[in-house]
Amino acid sequence: MNINGSDRWRTAVAAVGFTAVVVLAGCGDDSSGTTDAADTTPEPSASASAMADGMDSDGMDGMDGMDGMMNDPSATPADQIDGAVQATFALLDTRPPGTDDAAGTAWLAQTDDGTTVTVTMTGLEPGAQYMGHLHAQECAADNGGPHFKFDPNGPETPPNEVHLGFTAAIDGTGTATVTNEQQVGDAAKSVVIHPMEAMDNRLACADF
Repeated sequence: MNINGSDRWRTAVAAVGFTAVVVLAGCGDDSSGTTDAADTTPEPSASASAMADGMDSDGMDGMDGMDGMMNDPSATPADQIDGAVQATFALLDTRPPGTDDAAGTAWLAQTDDGTTVTVTMTGLEPGAQYMGHLHAQECAADNGGPHFKFDPNGPETPPNEVHLGFTAAIDGTGTATVTNEQQVGDAAKSVVIHPMEAMDNRLACADF
């Protein structure tokens, strides 16, 4: 069946809408003290369109190219920026089975140009996909609590939230760097990582 340009555009938007639902389901954001706008799926935004442009035929396999929204290999890693805060990941009780060897480090840097976050991890499942988000609470408070949002009433997608995405290499390592034009200040308390295939299972958390 031939699909014209208009139908392809609608198909891409629908795919992004599904991806947004999957991303929002991550980390099990049912914590108290969260945002009022979290109960509805946001309309596709410019950010979602940018994500769709970088997505290949395998869906989330193309997340490393999502125009820097979830992983920007061309960005300067946060650990190379003066004043970056370093944090060590701690495994969470909610982690899925078989992840006891996971470990890693996170960095958060703020400059006049905004915020940069970098995570590196080891002991992951080779080829598995992972997601990370900045969170509004420390790890000890409900495993990081809800996602951090620049606008509490805004959408649960970048750039209003800071998301990271990466695929573990054959040696079980993974890394991602994202940037945002806004500064998080001291409102983003932690970063949480979880496997894409176990969205409700928070794997590790690091306090900033």
